[in-house]
Amino acid sequence: MNKTKRKIFETSMELFAKKGYDATSIEEITSVVGVAKGTLYYHFSSKEEIFNFLVEEGMKLLKNSIEIKTSKLDNTIDKIKAIILIQIKVIVKYENLITIVLSQVWGKEQRNDICKKYLFEYIETVERILKEGLEKNEIRNINPELVASEIFGITCSNLIYKLKTKEEIDIPVLYEQLNDILLFGLSK
Repeated sequence: MNKTKRKIFETSMELFAKKGYDATSIEEITSVVGVAKGTLYYHFSSKEEIFNFLVEEGMKLLKNSIEIKTSKLDNTIDKIKAIILIQIKVIVKYENLITIVLSQVWGKEQRNDICKKYLFEYIETVERILKEGLEKNEIRNINPELVASEIFGITCSNLIYKLKTKEEIDIPVLYEQLNDILLFGLSK
C-alpha cells in the first residue's frame, strides 16, 4: 500500500471510529489527508469501498495472526492463551478498527453485512481450535461457537473499561487476568 493510500486508510479509520460512518464525508477525509478528491478516487471509488477495504484488511490481519501463531502450538490451552494475547494486542493497537466493526455489526446495510461476515469468519477460526480441543479431549465439554464468541467479546469489552476509566490498557496485566478467568473455565 503506497503512502497516500495508507494515509487515506488510516484517516478514514480514525474518522469512522470517532464520528461514525454516516457522519464522515469524503470531503472531510480529503481535507484531513490533504489530497484532492481525484486522488482519493484514484485509490478508492467510494466511501463504501474505503470502509469495506478497512474492515476486510483489519479482520484478515487478526485472523491471519491467530492462524500463524496457533499453527505452531500443539495444546489447545496454549492456543487459547495465544489467541487471548493477540486479541488484546489488536484491540490496543487497532482500537479504531474494533470500534468500527462493533459499531457497524448490527443493521441491514451492506456495510453491516461486511462487518458480520468478517467478524464471524474470525470467530469461526477460534471455534475450530476449540472443536479440535474437544476432539483431543484437552478441554472440558463446552459449546465452541458460544465460547469463541465469548472470548472475542470479553477481550473487546476492555475497550469499555478503557473508555470508562480513561486509562490505557496494560497488556500483561489484562492478559494474566483474562487467562485466569477464561482458562479456569476451559481446563479439565
